[in-house]
Amino acid sequence: MRTANRRKFIQTTGASLGLAGLGLQSSSTMSGRRGQAKRPPNIILIMVDDMGYSDLGCYGGEILTPNLDRMATDGLRFTQFYNMARCCPTRASVLTGLQPHQAGVGYMTWGLKAEEHPGYVGHLNKQCVTVAEALRLAGYRTAISGKWHVGDTREYWPLQRGFEKNFGLSSGGQTTGGHCSYFEPSVIKDNEAVTLDDEDFYFTDAISDATVEYIDEFAKGDSPFFLYTAYTAPHWPLHALPEDIAKYRDVYKKGWDALRAERHARMIEMGLLEPSCELTPREENVPAWKDEPHKEWQIERMAIYAAQIDRMDQGIGRIMAKLKATGQDENTLVLFLSDNGAASESWPPGIEKAVPKLFPKFAPDGRLVRAGNDPSIMPGDAATFATYGPAWANASNTPFRLFKTWIHEGGISTPLIAHWPNVIKKGGRTDELGQVIDIMATCLDVAGAEYPKSYEGHDIKPLEGKSLAPIFRNGTREGHREICWEHQGNRAIRQGKWKLVSRYPNTWELYDIEADRGEMNNVAERYPAKVEELTELYDEWANRCDVLPWDDIKEKLEKAFWEQYGESFPEEEVV
Repeated sequence: MRTANRRKFIQTTGASLGLAGLGLQSSSTMSGRRGQAKRPPNIILIMVDDMGYSDLGCYGGEILTPNLDRMATDGLRFTQFYNMARCCPTRASVLTGLQPHQAGVGYMTWGLKAEEHPGYVGHLNKQCVTVAEALRLAGYRTAISGKWHVGDTREYWPLQRGFEKNFGLSSGGQTTGGHCSYFEPSVIKDNEAVTLDDEDFYFTDAISDATVEYIDEFAKGDSPFFLYTAYTAPHWPLHALPEDIAKYRDVYKKGWDALRAERHARMIEMGLLEPSCELTPREENVPAWKDEPHKEWQIERMAIYAAQIDRMDQGIGRIMAKLKATGQDENTLVLFLSDNGAASESWPPGIEKAVPKLFPKFAPDGRLVRAGNDPSIMPGDAATFATYGPAWANASNTPFRLFKTWIHEGGISTPLIAHWPNVIKKGGRTDELGQVIDIMATCLDVAGAEYPKSYEGHDIKPLEGKSLAPIFRNGTREGHREICWEHQGNRAIRQGKWKLVSRYPNTWELYDIEADRGEMNNVAERYPAKVEELTELYDEWANRCDVLPWDDIKEKLEKAFWEQYGESFPEEEVV
């Protein structure tokens, strides 16, 4: 039985947070005084989960995202900003300004022993400091709502890493998970499990509501605030509200081939792509739309995915409206991005029997959850747990190749929208190169905060990122000479226009990204000296950042996964 209303259970009081130890006042002593012009800016970091590069309207998509589109019109869009290809590594880099392996999250939250494999422990280590920890030292209030996923057990939760408040995702109140039912997730408020009493509960709305309430409380004080709003949308499962789904059923009757072509044309028209960037071929194992045998089911899948993004955008509209209502909008930097490219997971029916701990057993109404992609079952409600599959993910990543977990452009390209009325001119677009390691450096720069050399008795690794703030102010910056990636054996290094990339276990490919961002013309044989140069630079980076050859750790990490998630259902529960 649920016992708390969605819009009320996230409320907390400053008195319970121990703020005096940080030299910060409780909000109860500062009511009525709102943001003074000279104080450092507030910062809101909004991250979405598994969303493709071209899904938003302002990046060429047809999904209705008027609030994000307005942020882009009034702010700055980045065309060449990169994440780390998957949820946990990206979040580790965003929060610490380090490479994910340096922070201990080179893979996922099932990890290995630190003394043997320090880059793969599965949680943020003590050799990094989070943006929340650093900003609290500078007098900021801090809060998070949504997905954490950089440390499962309580000792690695947000309140232990610099956040004063946390409304987020858990697994039975014991671990902070990476996905959930949108209708009845396991939720924690601060460090305690929360039960729910709201038949209309929808997790995306609850994340938005938490951020709105944080703004309402923090805006009453004199201290600037940092909020991390980490939506699970549009990550699987395909769970959305009927009124949102209904908007999109007719939209996707055209199918994925027409959708990709239309998005590609709009992106070129909008200046997001060079005309030389061709639309990549349909991904392997994806049929032409005309040959798809289950069209109605496929249309429903994409309609639900779009509805998840639509609902998230509605929540962002409420967040921006609350900033304006509290007088904080002009002096607040809002950053929006995705943690990786669109996800191509394509589960067989009954997947829950193999890895049952990844899925709830029962829906709120008592029905057994049927996980997997079965054309005889329309997804969308709480008794289903489905994905939208590689065909639609290919469309979400238009015009790029591959998906989440790979380091080709489809896996690592993210929208980045920066909105800061006091500083950023309206309607800008930039081709300046950046990576998620730059987010923390940016936050510290605009806040006037120091990056500590040590924290709580531990030496902290030097900051890898570089601030984006010069781009906000002047349109350009001195960027990185090279940026690198590794995830699950997939590797890449980018230097200027050149990108050396490998899809595990394949050999290196070389692309001229300026002329060929779709990565369709491998020129490695034509430029062997560049391949050799970039390979040496990549190896130096990997050695410095605790990256190990995938063949050396693959089996160990697979074993850790099955130990954590592979326990079988009791026989009587298998239907």
